[in-house]
Amino acid sequence: MAKLQGFDFWKTTLNGARFVVAPMVDQSELAWRLLSRRHGAQLCYTPMLHAQVFVRDANYRKENLYNEVCQEDRPLITQFCANDPEVFVKAALLAQDYCDAIDLNLGCPQMIAKRGHYGVFLQDEWELLENIIKLANKKISVPITCKIRVFQDVDKTVQYAQMLEKAGCQLLTVHGRTKDQKGAMTGIASWEHIKAVQKAVSIPVFANGNVQHLSDVERCIQETGVQGVMSAEGNLHNPALFEGRSPPVWEMAEEYLEVVQKHPPCTLSFVRAHLFKLWHHTLQIHQDLREELAKVKNLEGLADVSKQLRLRCQEEIARGKETGERRGEELPFPHWICQPYVRPPPKEAVANGNRQALELKKTVCHKRALEDSDGAVDALSKNKQKKKARNPNKNFCPEQKPKYIKCEQCGNPKGNKCVFNLCRGCCKKKAYKEVADCPSHGLRFKTKAEKQREEEKNGGPVEESRGPAEIESLSRPPQPLPETHTEQPVGQGRAVL
Repeated sequence: MAKLQGFDFWKTTLNGARFVVAPMVDQSELAWRLLSRRHGAQLCYTPMLHAQVFVRDANYRKENLYNEVCQEDRPLITQFCANDPEVFVKAALLAQDYCDAIDLNLGCPQMIAKRGHYGVFLQDEWELLENIIKLANKKISVPITCKIRVFQDVDKTVQYAQMLEKAGCQLLTVHGRTKDQKGAMTGIASWEHIKAVQKAVSIPVFANGNVQHLSDVERCIQETGVQGVMSAEGNLHNPALFEGRSPPVWEMAEEYLEVVQKHPPCTLSFVRAHLFKLWHHTLQIHQDLREELAKVKNLEGLADVSKQLRLRCQEEIARGKETGERRGEELPFPHWICQPYVRPPPKEAVANGNRQALELKKTVCHKRALEDSDGAVDALSKNKQKKKARNPNKNFCPEQKPKYIKCEQCGNPKGNKCVFNLCRGCCKKKAYKEVADCPSHGLRFKTKAEKQREEEKNGGPVEESRGPAEIESLSRPPQPLPETHTEQPVGQGRAVL
């Protein structure tokens, strides 16, 4: 049977899906996909998988795809990150029998993607992307799709999308944010970019960004003309989003835990993360149960904490306390109702992604202060606070940290008392070459050579007190020292979309 393409693929294989659950690292696992499908989702993606690891590690394949085969979980698209055509194709060939399409991640903006050189950090390497998609489209029996982020310039974004379509991409998901719109700089996604892409290509387009309610989905389709809308964070806080409902949190939490038990195994950290998302607003009030949820070690413990949260919410309802207050902020619904978490906006709104990243950094990304005016350390990040608790003398102030003098040869910190003003590696090579000593680094080449000459001059009576290994080492001719400074390749790791 010939491979379906473009709109035929979307209409036939994907059943014309309009409501789509995004690929989310450690979050769009089988149990969550099934829960989302029960409540209106028509298409789901796997979490982003690392193509290279998928090829070499059989256990990784089983845990992340093969063990999650379920007839209810279709249509399904498997997403990979990759930067090598051959590796991407090998991974796709191993996955193609377990899904309906293979997606190339070109949208992950996280630092781990930058270090691993994948995701959105490939968006300027058009020749490489063209080769990846062309080869995959030729070798693989299911369609190839892509998920991208936009450029600042609309025209460049359109050209980018057209290049991917020409290479063989059969469906394109456009996240209307740029590479720099993440974290505190997330801002508003640009539907104008998405609309321009949809008009310029002849393949189905999904929109991603600014989707918190079903009304957002409908408005996005009307304004951009896309074939479907993808939700990530909106879905995590309300899996019934595509039904247009905002149910009580405990209803979704209990149903999710039921699905988890029905479809084992499910990693405990995934379940815990989902409960934190679902109960986000309530946990701001019931901090004691927040700590408990973080500590429990099994599924039963997680279910028990969720039950306690339900009982507390029902007690509030019985008392008639139907306020949506959370730390002085007003929520549209009471905290026990599924509703989106709205990120605090940047100081200057990032309207339609048209702000320059440099301007945003100046206005938004101020570094966290070391101390408040009263000397408290609450402004430290959680990670630094933990380090501070372990070591009260730990110093995080850059101005107060000791300044290291660089080695004259390689730039690494030099030894404080090194006779050559070098780091240990460079010092060792120099001392060996010049037969010199450096007491600071514990190098005794000159002393040993003099001692050896003394013993040879005296006829070697002291040799008897030496061990066989030491005698042998002195008798060997000197060998050249290995290089001590080599550049190590940056390792690749997992990503969050």
